[in-house]
Amino acid sequence: MSEPTDAPQSDRIPALFLSHGAPPLVDSEIWVEQLAGLSADLPRPTAILVVSAHWEAAPLTIGSTDPHTPLTYDFWGFPDRFYETTYWSPGAPELARRVAALMPDGEPVAHAPNRRLDHGAYVPLTVMYPDAEIPVLQISLPTLDPERLLDLGRRLAPLRAEGVLIIGSGFTTHGLPYLTDPRPDATPPTWSAEFDAWAHERFTAGDVESLIDFRIKAPGMPYAHPTIEHFSPLFVTLGASTDPEQRPDQVIDGFWMGLAKRSLVLT
Repeated sequence: MSEPTDAPQSDRIPALFLSHGAPPLVDSEIWVEQLAGLSADLPRPTAILVVSAHWEAAPLTIGSTDPHTPLTYDFWGFPDRFYETTYWSPGAPELARRVAALMPDGEPVAHAPNRRLDHGAYVPLTVMYPDAEIPVLQISLPTLDPERLLDLGRRLAPLRAEGVLIIGSGFTTHGLPYLTDPRPDATPPTWSAEFDAWAHERFTAGDVESLIDFRIKAPGMPYAHPTIEHFSPLFVTLGASTDPEQRPDQVIDGFWMGLAKRSLVLT
């Protein structure tokens, strides 16, 4: 990986917020087509850095850089084939060093050498980059505070000029305890539809202030996010962008099992 550059904004690879879904989402032809189309439109990354809703750890923790470390199968109750998925992407030790170097002096950075990619990271990557030839690194969500996650994203932003694809992986709505229809094409509950419509409007307006206060301002709460970790990766992506108040490209929308799949590309 090259040293940081002052590359023009147009030369920086975009940053993404993805609604990653549970492992069975790979059976959705619509989602697979949408996600494969998204990756086809991106410049090919030199490496991929993922912050997933499924790994909360403070201080900031850097996952395994050993490509032989098995995936983290952090789910239960699914058919056996989902536990047989592999994604042997190269490790990213240089990227791990860069991430650590970008953190503030005096702020600890931890390492988890036995923790490889969880499903928030590898499920979308199996669709976007199925050849698994690009080095991938996962780091933890060190906090759920939106302001602090925006700051983390800003610190990571220089990596984009080095060709690193930064992905915040969560879900635009994630009220699993309140779902009553398990069908993939289920009619979205009112709380999910209202939150998604609000998010669409706030993204279109570049209203970061309201997004930060989503727990208070968004309709459908707290049902849309009874816990907030699935919306939190958004703020890392916003911080890593050239302008958090930009109007992002809302490349994926719609619902799966009533949950909003809205996903964003930010320059």
